[in-house]
Amino acid sequence: MPLIPFARRTLALGAIAGAGLTSYAAWEARQYTLRRVTVPLLPPGHAPLKVLHLSDIHMAPDQRTKQEWLRGLADLEPDLVINTGDNLAHARSVPAVTDALGGLLDVPGVYVLGSNDYYSPGMRNPLLYLLPDTGKRNTRVPQLPWPDLKERFSAAGWVDLTNGFGSLTVGGTSIAFAGVDDPHLGYDDLDRVAGPADRAADLRLGVTHAPYLRVLDQFAGDGYDAIIAGHTHGGQICLPTFDGRGRALTTNCDLDPARARGLHRHPADSAPGEPGSSWLHVSAGLGTNPYVRIRVACRPEATLLTLI
Repeated sequence: MPLIPFARRTLALGAIAGAGLTSYAAWEARQYTLRRVTVPLLPPGHAPLKVLHLSDIHMAPDQRTKQEWLRGLADLEPDLVINTGDNLAHARSVPAVTDALGGLLDVPGVYVLGSNDYYSPGMRNPLLYLLPDTGKRNTRVPQLPWPDLKERFSAAGWVDLTNGFGSLTVGGTSIAFAGVDDPHLGYDDLDRVAGPADRAADLRLGVTHAPYLRVLDQFAGDGYDAIIAGHTHGGQICLPTFDGRGRALTTNCDLDPARARGLHRHPADSAPGEPGSSWLHVSAGLGTNPYVRIRVACRPEATLLTLI
């Protein structure tokens, strides 16, 4: 075959394949999925607790399908909601987020914020996250109305864990919480939440937006039974695998890609009951950058954690 026609045909086939993959990735980014995970955390004799973990909603006002899907999660009747940040993607998103949460705001809840609660997202190719992190953060962009979001959440009774502690009694189980502001922006103040977890509580949970190792190490070392986090988008652009879970290539932090989403241990090689170790649940989140709404082998998710 002559070289020029062959090259043209190759380019054409590549363009078709690229367009097909992009279309699939845009479709997958809208395939909202509820995952169910059981975690052995409660002391003997305690009734199971249903904990809904929400993260990285990245809501824009026009995302009606996402809003309807979120609204339906209230039908799960969770006992507790944990929101690990990045709720916003637009200056007018606060009403869309709170309306979509609907009845979930009547459920006991705790929350922390992420970088995309504070700052407007910009156009960014998700493949750039495969490159080494320079540590530079673009904060020279308009701020989002995060004070309004916090006001809505706090008015509903959700506990603000921004570099602080909190406590709730849910279904007869007393829970002690510690949380930090977004580590990706360097807003976490670990000194403010340092020290042994409250042993008088039945359960101790650490909450963070981004699962940086410095945060995980402190919470696990201080005796928190589990750490709840988001931020990673599960890798967002993953390699397909036979089990359908996908293999993450990046986490956008210093957490290893093998733990980009789902239930794991921290440290990774530790065992339940081992001093200085904890369960770790990382959500792949529900959204993406609103300008590049694609996912590959990593569907958007919320997780219903059943604590037993």
